Amino acid sequence: LASGFLTGRYRKGRPIDLSSGRPALVPHRFDPALPTTAAKLDAVEEFVALADDLGCTLPELAIAFAAAHPAVSSVIIGPRTMDQLEGLLKGAPVLLTDEAMDRIDAIVPPGTDLYAPDGVWRRAALTDPALRRRPLGDRAAADA
Repeated sequence: LASGFLTGRYRKGRPIDLSSGRPALVPHRFDPALPTTAAKLDAVEEFVALADDLGCTLPELAIAFAAAHPAVSSVIIGPRTMDQLEGLLKGAPVLLTDEAMDRIDAIVPPGTDLYAPDGVWRRAALTDPALRRRPLGDRAAADA
């Protein structure tokens, strides 16, 4: 759930405990002074309002969105406790209308990635051509 942002654990204007959990491991990803974090916190507030309007929790909304999206073939969750599991499973039957989906698209337009943890980090395999290609002798055409 986006490192806890979509659980509602981290909210705009509330202090973030940097001494435990993910914030302790990568505190810069949770610094509300950073524009990327501020954008996430703004979106969270809008999602909380939407979830309230729909009569569900923020995590239930996140699960319902993933289940409603045609590009998602399977919703994978990773609860650590039984309470988390039970809470997440409540999102499965939440029906999102076209109006709700439109509101989600207005908060985070399709193709936008507010989650990008560091804003600029890219997997080396995507930026280094040598990591995106098999060695020449291992390519299928080399056998022909």
